[in-house]
Amino acid sequence: MNILQRLSLFLDRPLFPWKSLIVGFSLAQYGFETFLSLRQYRVLKQTKPPKALQGEVSQEVFDKSQAYGRAKAKFGFVSSLYGQLQNLAIIYGDVLPKLWALTGVWLARINSPTFSGEISHTLIFFFTFNIITTVLSLPTSWYSTFVLEEKFGFNKQTPTLFITDIFKGQALMIALGAPILSGFLKIVQQTGNQFFYYLWLFSVVVQIFGITIYPILILPLFNKLSPLEDGSLKTGVEALAKRLKFPLKELYVIDGSKRSAHSNAYFYGLPWKKHIVIYDTLIEKSETEEVVAVLAHELGHWSLTHTTKLLGISQFHLFYVFTLFSVFINNRSLYESFGFHTEFPIIIGFILFSDALAPMDTVVKLLMNILSRRYEFQADEFAVKLGYSTQLARSLIKLQVQNLSTMDADWMYASYHFSHPILPERLGALGWYGDKKSESGAGSSAEEKDGVVKAGDREL
Repeated sequence: MNILQRLSLFLDRPLFPWKSLIVGFSLAQYGFETFLSLRQYRVLKQTKPPKALQGEVSQEVFDKSQAYGRAKAKFGFVSSLYGQLQNLAIIYGDVLPKLWALTGVWLARINSPTFSGEISHTLIFFFTFNIITTVLSLPTSWYSTFVLEEKFGFNKQTPTLFITDIFKGQALMIALGAPILSGFLKIVQQTGNQFFYYLWLFSVVVQIFGITIYPILILPLFNKLSPLEDGSLKTGVEALAKRLKFPLKELYVIDGSKRSAHSNAYFYGLPWKKHIVIYDTLIEKSETEEVVAVLAHELGHWSLTHTTKLLGISQFHLFYVFTLFSVFINNRSLYESFGFHTEFPIIIGFILFSDALAPMDTVVKLLMNILSRRYEFQADEFAVKLGYSTQLARSLIKLQVQNLSTMDADWMYASYHFSHPILPERLGALGWYGDKKSESGAGSSAEEKDGVVKAGDREL
């Protein structure tokens, strides 16, 4: 008997209070994250910008940034409570066993020999549950888009586009999710106790497939990619890629302004063929050299093998998750704690296992953010060595102002939540001592005051 089998037997104890334990984990995480958010909210009530930014942003811009931060924080308090109440209702209302039984009835009514068994049952259950959670999330999603973001000038979506995106997302979930989920279940069913090896290999294949089809089939459903027009920006980016021996295949502009004033730049693709995508809003609000400086930072991640290292870490994490799942998959006490006494579906086991793993995921998140912030400093340093110190600093300040991004942060909150250092830390590392103050940030022009640009999830 190997160590995994011993651990499996040790954890499968009759009447073990798994439900109370998982609820306790969830409430503890909610309480901890609320505590951190309250600490950050105090920072957002400050009336003066950090010393490093006092010569870079006006009081008016700082006040608006703080107001935006407080609005998001208040929304976060409400949405996290709403999510926590949903989770408790699902657990104590026995939603999972009831929905599993209901979808089983639906499957029986279909009465088709080609659409039967656990895999077919799981597909109906999963997509039904996904629709329910999507509907439950609509109030917070709508408020975030059409109230909060609208108030501060970031939203560009129409209600029609918002709803259309939801339907497209659900269609993609069915078209891609069905074969992937079926493959996941089939591997677990057919490969015995060592299924985690094959499941991990399957996930690698799925990731490669996803990278390949994303720009061809998925992205065009939501945005339009256009080749970057000839000019100084294209020449500058191509020269940078050539200098770094970056395998650039195509340079694109994406119509990010279709949905919001968010801006970003990123690259994607296979190791031997990369594509760079620049948001139209970033081009509109930045000087050419500033955009090139931003891409110098991004390509720094590639040149310093940050992307490869993070990919390796993510693969190790996936393997470790699947390995631990093999310990829980036959845990009868876990299933029975949540109302499954006669059937033990694989998908339910994975959902409950994921909930039990939450404390470990919190630790992983903290460690990954620490590593990510370190990589950001290294990528900034890389851009400086290429001669983009001033341009990168100006770009970061300009984006900070246009985005109304948080200009200061509580150290505990930042350590847990932020994958990027805050701006004063980055400017200090760049050796930036200031240029000149303006109403819209360092180096801003009159045109830039007409609007604001909010960065995407991954700030530059």
